Amino acid sequence: MRNRLAGACWLLAAVSFLAANVLVGLAWDQPRFSWAEHNISDLGNVTCGVWDTSRPRPVCSPWHPAMNAVFVAAGLLLALGALLAYRALRPGRAAAVAVASTVAAGLGYVLAGLNPADVDENRHVLGALLVFALGNAALLAAALGRSPLLRELRTVSAFLGLLGLAGTVLFLSRVDAGIGVGGMERVAVFPLFAWVTTAGLRLLWSCWSRPLS
Repeated sequence: MRNRLAGACWLLAAVSFLAANVLVGLAWDQPRFSWAEHNISDLGNVTCGVWDTSRPRPVCSPWHPAMNAVFVAAGLLLALGALLAYRALRPGRAAAVAVASTVAAGLGYVLAGLNPADVDENRHVLGALLVFALGNAALLAAALGRSPLLRELRTVSAFLGLLGLAGTVLFLSRVDAGIGVGGMERVAVFPLFAWVTTAGLRLLWSCWSRPLS
């Protein structure tokens, strides 16, 4: 039952986050939302205007309440899923680090959603740093885990963790590699959601096949 709930939490977090990125972005009119130019945080900004003195860009997100609600909800689902999945991920310190880091990344999303960038930039940035640093640290820790589930996902965990870490370094360095700074941010952020989708499906499958041992 715990595995089923954990898998459901993680899948719902991933689906809601991706759907919000697409649908809230489609609601933009003036300007049009660009995954290459705009940050994910721009979807949650509550005011319209030119945002960010270091990288000025026009921002106007009519559905910002929905995006901020999804930030909070997805963060809580990530954290809850990690806590519920702990039995399936243990034993070992690597599993504990993976769970703790995922919980912290989830709380980072909650902090970012409760504090849009144009309302309280400092708290929003703190939340984003938790997401970037600990979300990808969770994947690298998972790659070192000893449980059957983590051993099965070792290659996926290592690949996604290294991809997210590289994306984080390049994003914070403002290196776009041809996909825009906004595109690079998604390289930093999306690997965690790809991993919880993969792990969530595996946890759900275990409920209808054989228990993970």
